[in-house]
Amino acid sequence: MSSFPVPREVFLTKGLGRHKEKLASFEEALRDAKIAKYNLVHVSSIFPPYCKVIPAKKGIEKLKDGQIVHCVLSRNAINENHRLIASSVGLAVPKDKSHYGYISEHHTFGETDEKTGDYAEDLAALMLSTIQGIEFGGETTWDQKEEIWKLSGKIVRAANITQSAIGTEGVWTTTVAAAVFLF
Repeated sequence: MSSFPVPREVFLTKGLGRHKEKLASFEEALRDAKIAKYNLVHVSSIFPPYCKVIPAKKGIEKLKDGQIVHCVLSRNAINENHRLIASSVGLAVPKDKSHYGYISEHHTFGETDEKTGDYAEDLAALMLSTIQGIEFGGETTWDQKEEIWKLSGKIVRAANITQSAIGTEGVWTTTVAAAVFLF
């Protein structure tokens, strides 16, 4: 039986880029997030058991240029003047560290940092709650769900990192938010 590595640490980062070329705008956003010099591999939404959230600066110091890095990445781009965009990654960590949690990615148009970030965080918590046995009625509001999560004691931490920007005429504007895994 083979052994597969499981990430032991994760950090959250975000960035903004602007350039006349769409791809260069994305590169600028990755540079702003301090993750442009790595080969990013997009993965789905599982926060591994026993994984620790660390500051971005500490996580980046552990990486090597050109390294293959696994991440949950949210990205959005626009070339329209005055249009608001946002990218967010939400995180929900279970109280029982031996259990996995969830990371969500969300990108949107016309929503503030706060609204986008809250939605991404709530989405991750919702996914975690469904495997924790926390049930809601069909009419339960987001605020009521948050209170139920807190009272359940099964979700210890929910967080998000969000980048928003307003488009500028004549250039591409790109936002990114990422949860970057370290082995």
